Amino acid sequence: MLDLGLVALLVCAGVVVLGSVVQGTVGFGLALVASPVLVLVEPALVPAAMLVVSGLLPWTTLAQEWRHIDWFGLRWSLAGRMVGTAVGVWVVAHLGLQGVAVTVALMVLFSVLVTVSGISLPVNRPNLAVAGALGGVGGTAAAIGGPPLAVLYSRATGPRIRATLAAFFAVGHLVSLGALLAAGAVDSGALLVGLVLLPATLVGAWLARRWRHHLDAGRTRPAVLAVASVSAVVLLARALF
Repeated sequence: MLDLGLVALLVCAGVVVLGSVVQGTVGFGLALVASPVLVLVEPALVPAAMLVVSGLLPWTTLAQEWRHIDWFGLRWSLAGRMVGTAVGVWVVAHLGLQGVAVTVALMVLFSVLVTVSGISLPVNRPNLAVAGALGGVGGTAAAIGGPPLAVLYSRATGPRIRATLAAFFAVGHLVSLGALLAAGAVDSGALLVGLVLLPATLVGAWLARRWRHHLDAGRTRPAVLAVASVSAVVLLARALF
């Protein structure tokens, strides 16, 4: 059982609030903001505690914006996520974080460069399946699985990005956590810490609801690309240093 102490818990709660605000406005980013800090506090918290914490926020988004889900995209991305989850569990059990972090980070940076260059990535079955698979690998092994699908949807409206990603996360996080539990790769103390931190996600969701209209006013696409780029850099830094 993990014993973090009050100060460490408050630090974790603070970054979860901040990450929840980012994800509530952009559509993803909770794990991006919070995971590096949780790793510094206690490496065993990632991915298990982050998957618990991240599991609540998508439902708060869906409660408000579920009508904007792209059901076609969701089906194919989730199909890819199932494959990626299996790979992610294998990585956690056999290879560790470094290999998958470098691979996913490079793929995200490549996707961002393609998008910025003006080349449009079509939201079609192959691209959705690949983005979902990368999200499954990264989400299961590192608790950061949003950037590939977010880049693919970067030209969509704010509500569509948030709703589709929220549905992807709502199902994907349950699948990833269940697979890790089945593989015996989860610390029970990390699960408890994740449950303790859940109220912080609600605070962040409430703040995001008040601020998200600022991003919807033509600023969603650059915000998504910026967060995706930072997430890739964070993944590389965590893997290489």
